[in-house]
Amino acid sequence: MTQYIAFLRAINVGGRMVKMEELKKMLAMPGIKNIRTYIQSGNVVFDSAETDKDALVKKIETKLQKALGFEVKTLLRTIPEIEAIVKKNPFGKYAEDMALHVSFLSGEADKALTEQLLSLQTEFEQFKVVGTEVYILVRKGGYGETKFSNTFLEKKLKLSATTRNWATVNKMLEYKNE
Repeated sequence: MTQYIAFLRAINVGGRMVKMEELKKMLAMPGIKNIRTYIQSGNVVFDSAETDKDALVKKIETKLQKALGFEVKTLLRTIPEIEAIVKKNPFGKYAEDMALHVSFLSGEADKALTEQLLSLQTEFEQFKVVGTEVYILVRKGGYGETKFSNTFLEKKLKLSATTRNWATVNKMLEYKNE
């Protein structure tokens, strides 16, 4: 069995409210076991024998679309992938007045598209693309105003994305092997 974390986009934002107990029931389907959620923003940890991540994503997205009536992009990572994301943090230690976020992408970003965004960085809004993640460093409390929002990244990189703060990314590791 592989432990996965599904980061669901558009859950409990913009009026699309879903209780986590209901979400767990929706995801209770053959091949998905030990479902746990963390906070109300669509973070789901589960076990599955399925090794085809694309097939698993399609299965989850189809089930949620049918149950909720709207599309829920699912960005799936394994526990070892989350451990690697934490270890690969390109910002290392950063100033106390800054906050780190990670945008999970549906694929690897095109280098040329990424390079077009470099000129938009400032001292207080920086990003680094590493594999299928975008690490975003902004002033504390400033993510809501950053240029590097989900919508912006999706539009510019032509990929689906969902973002979590650094504390949530790290907290997900506490769910391994529960």
